[in-house]
Amino acid sequence: MHSSQLEIQLIASLVAMACAIPGTFLVLRKMAMISDAISHAILPGLVVGFFITQDLNSPILIFLAALTGVITVVLVEQIQKTGLVKEDTAIGLVFPALFSIGVIMIAKNANDVHLDVDAVLLGELAFAPFDRLYINGMDIGPKSLWVIGTILTITFGLLIAFFKELKISTFDAGLSASLGFSPVIIHYGLMSMASITTVGAFDAVGAILVVALMIAPAACAYLLTTDLKKMIGLAVFFGVFSAISGYWVAHWLDASIAGSITTMLGIVFLIIYLFAPDKGLIAVTYRENQQRIEVLLLTFLLHLKNHTEKEERHVNHLNEHINWQKVKSKTVLELALKNNMIYIEDKIVFLTQKGDEFTSKAIDYIITNEDTQIEDMKADFFLFRG
Repeated sequence: MHSSQLEIQLIASLVAMACAIPGTFLVLRKMAMISDAISHAILPGLVVGFFITQDLNSPILIFLAALTGVITVVLVEQIQKTGLVKEDTAIGLVFPALFSIGVIMIAKNANDVHLDVDAVLLGELAFAPFDRLYINGMDIGPKSLWVIGTILTITFGLLIAFFKELKISTFDAGLSASLGFSPVIIHYGLMSMASITTVGAFDAVGAILVVALMIAPAACAYLLTTDLKKMIGLAVFFGVFSAISGYWVAHWLDASIAGSITTMLGIVFLIIYLFAPDKGLIAVTYRENQQRIEVLLLTFLLHLKNHTEKEERHVNHLNEHINWQKVKSKTVLELALKNNMIYIEDKIVFLTQKGDEFTSKAIDYIITNEDTQIEDMKADFFLFRG
């Protein structure tokens, strides 16, 4: 492995880590799309910063771009507060306008410098190792590595210092205010860090990959855990894994590194979306199907309790009396037998003592509608084995 390959992977990994931290809180606050707005809307700040300094590496660019990001959030929130449009509409109004202003400024005044729309949107990690940082004539590595490393260090330090405030204000803004720290300040501090992270990653990876690294790893982690610390850790892991694996996919296919990393993020999210133990599509579908069968079982038992006529209890005619298909009737009948809710004599179905007690409690639940009662019923009487 060449040193440039190692540097590319290291830069991509640091960007993934730096994006995962604010991205986790954006996902939890249901503000995922604001990262897309920030990543595009900070373009005018970058351009204005360049016009002032004539230096693409000036920290003033980062400051002005971060300020533009905060202005974007303020504008979105002010439009939303009018009540005339929703947040997604406000985002759709603000960031195209600001981004278009930046594009016009570039087209009119910066055609001869390395500040073009393609670089801003797509970036190119393969070129990052060639832009070196020299101190007293000594090469100390790619500039992007130091910029992203510095931002990550600051972000991680702020996370440790304000973890409690971020956690409480994210889940309960009212409690945050009552405890003495302003959720508004925390909110705009988070938006500022998201803006600074986006700007820092612009030259290396571009806006599209920044959005993907900010949201996709956090979304993956959200499907796997409800613990905030674990969620941040998993988001960092998925981001770094996708960054490294995406680089090697790009190397193998001779394709765009940013595109390959984004593709890997999509694949990782798809796998977790399908197979996550609790929130995955398969698990949710199975649980919903299980709940439907539980309802069918309860309906079946109530039918038996309310009807003493033999023709209403005959195995071969149950589907007629409950208006079920034969397959559904057979499934519920077998489930009731497995759970010792019924017994059959001469093809006539009877409730067992357990089934009768369960059905009586179910009727009480229907009358009282107490959720705790139904959970106790499941624990005491019912073990799903369908």
